[in-house]
Parts: sequence; structure tokens; C-alpha cells
Amino acid sequence: MNRQPVAIVTGSSAGIGKETAKLLVAAGWRVIGTGRDPERSAAAVAEVQSTCGDGGRFTLLRGDFCDMADVSRVAGEIKALTDRVDVLINNAGGVRDARYVGKEGLEAMFAANHAAPFLLTRELMPLLEAAAADRPAGSVRVIAVSSLAHEYCPGMNWDDLNFENNFSTGAAYCQAKLANILFARALDRRVAAKGIASQAMHPGRVASNFASHGDAQMRHHFDANGTLTPDQPARTLFWLATSDEAGLPGGRYFHECAEAPTAAQALDDTAAERLWTETEAILRKIGF
Repeated sequence: MNRQPVAIVTGSSAGIGKETAKLLVAAGWRVIGTGRDPERSAAAVAEVQSTCGDGGRFTLLRGDFCDMADVSRVAGEIKALTDRVDVLINNAGGVRDARYVGKEGLEAMFAANHAAPFLLTRELMPLLEAAAADRPAGSVRVIAVSSLAHEYCPGMNWDDLNFENNFSTGAAYCQAKLANILFARALDRRVAAKGIASQAMHPGRVASNFASHGDAQMRHHFDANGTLTPDQPARTLFWLATSDEAGLPGGRYFHECAEAPTAAQALDDTAAERLWTETEAILRKIGF
């Protein structure tokens, strides 16, 4: 590729996202990241920029992905910085210790883990299509960071996706991670013919600030023995962004640089289409 490739890495002010951004800029990519916390964001800019390889560049945009207005604004700022996107890594997300509702009425985990990447991907699709127009099929990619937690959600809570009743931190988080894979599959059916690959991955249990806002049980789960350092799953994300093996066909799920099995409910394409329709309706209702 003669021109410099461009990657969007959400949640790149810390953890997996920051380590992925470092690998990409070291390889000469232009990376546009997102972050919420001002201090972590400033520190990440200095750290990632120090790893830039030949021509590598890093820009970080601030935004809270629990609020769709911020997602929409960040999408507009990305469009002002570049006219094409080669890889979109929807990494930002998190878990909370209780039910929090954003400015637009969305439960925080559903918003940050699912609605935000849905909206951002939709807004950046023209830039992805522009990149795919002059690149080999499958070179342009959308990557969803999901989780093994999807296995613990038997299916989407269609009657109450926003968990207004009977809220459970674990149930809401596992539903959001199932939604990531269903979204990746539904997206693949819409973009594969355009040469864009939509994939999902499980990073593993990572020692980062991911669960810092979770309840005691969730924090203990992430603090337990066997956690990975963020650079380990970052290598898989880099591989997913750059390797020939991670291109078409899309709609697949990966772990540690290899395709991995998913739970049966993550392969339910009827559910994937329904989730797409329901998410569009939710976003339309709040003005997006």
C-alpha cells in the first residue's frame, strides 16, 4: 500500500486500546484514538507518540461513549481529519457496579459496549467504503472487541434491552458482549460485498482499568490469577487489523490470533437482524 493506512481505535487512552495503538503507529499507521478521562488521555498521547515508527502518527479525541451525542461528535471530528478509514477497532467499553443511565436514557453498559460502536460504525461507513474501493477485498476491517462473557447470556432481553427492570450487572454486561458478536455478524452481511471484513474477538481476562467501575465480584474476577497484560490481546488486535488470515470471510470470532468457537446464541442470525433493527429504532428515538 502506497498511502498511509488509517486506523480508528476507540478506548485507546489505556489498556488494550493504548497497546494496540502503539503497535499500529510503530508499523507506520496513522491512528486516531478516543478516550474519556483527560489525564489518561494526555498520558496516552505522550506514550503512544513516543513509539511512532516511520511516518506513524497518533491523535486522540475525547468523548464519553455512554452518550450518543459524544459518539456523533467524535465521528464528525474523525471525518474532519481523514477521508478514509482502513480499520475501525471498536474497543471502548466497560462494566459498571450498578445501573447508570446516560443523558439520553440509555443504560451505560448497553450504550458504551453496543450502541456506541453501532453508531460510530454507521457514521464512519462512507470512510470505510472509500478505503475499500481501492484496496484488495478484505483489507478494510471493522473489529469488535467482545468477550467470552457472551456465553453466559442465553439470548438478548428483547422485552427490556435497556434493563429498566430486574437489573443485574453481570446480565447486562454479558448481554452487551453477546450484542457485539451479533452486530459483527449482521454488519458482515451488509459490507462483505463491498470488500469489508467484519470480525469479533475475545481478548481474555486482562489486567487493566476495564473493571475499575465494576462491582466487587467483577473486580475480583479481573484481579484473580491468570490475567493477561494488555499487550497480549493487543497483538491479536494488530494481527486482526493487518494479517491476510483475518480478512474475508467476515462474521468470525477470534482469540489469540486464531479463529475460536462461539456459543450457539452468538450464531443466531435471526437475532442478529432483530438486534440491528431494534438498535436503529432506539437510536432514532433519541435523535440519532
